[in-house]
Amino acid sequence: MQPFITQCNITFTGQTTYSTGNAPNSVVAADVNGDGKPDIIVVNYGSNNVGVLLNIGNGTFAAQTTYSSGNYPNSVVAGDVNGDGKIDIIVVNYVSNNVGVLLNRGNGTFAAQT
Repeated sequence: MQPFITQCNITFTGQTTYSTGNAPNSVVAADVNGDGKPDIIVVNYGSNNVGVLLNIGNGTFAAQTTYSSGNYPNSVVAGDVNGDGKIDIIVVNYVSNNVGVLLNRGNGTFAAQT
């Protein structure tokens, strides 16, 4: 048995930056609007909010839409927490000592944190 070794020349184009709130701390990619493209979810620690940047396609994202969180959100995950087939946002609020859930309305927007 002889192993095959693949040599690849991987290159990246220039970095594109997107504005967030103050002190972005954690990020996750998930398709929140059901279009098959991964969107960006970021917690903005210093702004006490969660930002969602929808994927426009061709590697670009819309400006963030923000949703209030508890005090100093520092971690985020995405998943369908209520079984409706839509990706929801779960955020850890460090100073508030709680976990907040933002339920997906189905079009890439979210209900207020519960």
